[in-house]
Amino acid sequence: MHVITEQTELEDAIARFETSEFVTVDTEFIRETTFWPELCLIQMAMPGFSALVDPLAPGIDLAPFFRLMANEAIVKVFHAARQDIEIIFHLGNLIPHPVFDSQVAAMVCGFGDSVSYDQLVQKITGQHIDKSSRFTDWRHRPLSDKQLTYALADVTHLIDIYQSLKAELERENRGHWLHEEMEVLTNRETYDPHPEDAWKRLKMRLRKPIELAVLQSVAAWREREARERNVPRQRVVKDDAVYEIAQQQPRDTTALAKLRTTPRGWERSSTAASLLEAVNAALILPKEELPRLPRQTSAPEGSSAAVELLKVLLRIVSEKNNVAPKLLASSDDLDRIAAEGDKADVPAMHGWRREVFGNAALKLISGEMAIKFENRKIRIFELPPRD
Repeated sequence: MHVITEQTELEDAIARFETSEFVTVDTEFIRETTFWPELCLIQMAMPGFSALVDPLAPGIDLAPFFRLMANEAIVKVFHAARQDIEIIFHLGNLIPHPVFDSQVAAMVCGFGDSVSYDQLVQKITGQHIDKSSRFTDWRHRPLSDKQLTYALADVTHLIDIYQSLKAELERENRGHWLHEEMEVLTNRETYDPHPEDAWKRLKMRLRKPIELAVLQSVAAWREREARERNVPRQRVVKDDAVYEIAQQQPRDTTALAKLRTTPRGWERSSTAASLLEAVNAALILPKEELPRLPRQTSAPEGSSAAVELLKVLLRIVSEKNNVAPKLLASSDDLDRIAAEGDKADVPAMHGWRREVFGNAALKLISGEMAIKFENRKIRIFELPPRD
């Protein structure tokens, strides 16, 4: 099976793809030992033509590929696109647009929560994918025909999947549902988070503003360090160590050496010295500049029962509309709606989700709608206005 390794071949292939209304795209990569994913293979297809590109080939320039990804006249079709788009953004400094994510489209069309690619292939095309090459080290050369066949199947079957889902969206008039989801997926902020926000990914309870200040400073330092060295965050400092540092606030190497979560002798390294600078920068903040701890609000009385009712409503609405429940509302959405009502600033209360589920959820918790068991089925019905 042929793999493109020459620049002229790549240019010719991209020129063919530029004549199509859409192109299916997938990438193979490795990221276990790096912060940024290492791109190892690019797969593309359109009706009647497909190509495999080796981005590791000596002298290959991916500029034509990035030109294709930036072409607004061509729909770029991915399955579970986030990591592929992250790679394109990091290497090409662009976000592909317009984008069609078949996993999200399948959820909109009622194929369930986070349906896998091989499940979609089987349900839509009736074909089965041999997944034995799934855990390939894609950096290894040469890749076998079996590995390349597996990789190419990720985009050739996607042609039929795209055409089927696109037609279903048009029949059900749900194109605008998917459009809203793609706007989030193709937002530059999704792939370029600020280091100062890195602390938000840490699920840690802190009791003092100074602890949060240190946590924020250290998390931002770790994010920059990981990016610059291109290593995983945990390779710089583990999450447990970040938490202990926030609580113990070591000012010098002696204090750092006493922590349980850092390796013995690590306190004498240049990395540790840089870490201590981040700690001390937080410790000298004036009291009035310390961050406020996130408010821990207790749920109003009866909200837990309301959440259970909302779960039932979510199931009814998702089945009625043939859309995945997870796409309509998350558990956090339900908790927030039960506690805050119309003031809940969650995805379920915006856009098409509000039309399909959010408004009904508000009616349920306000007593304007009820749920009943009738003729062996659970139904929802409107209640008459109160006097």
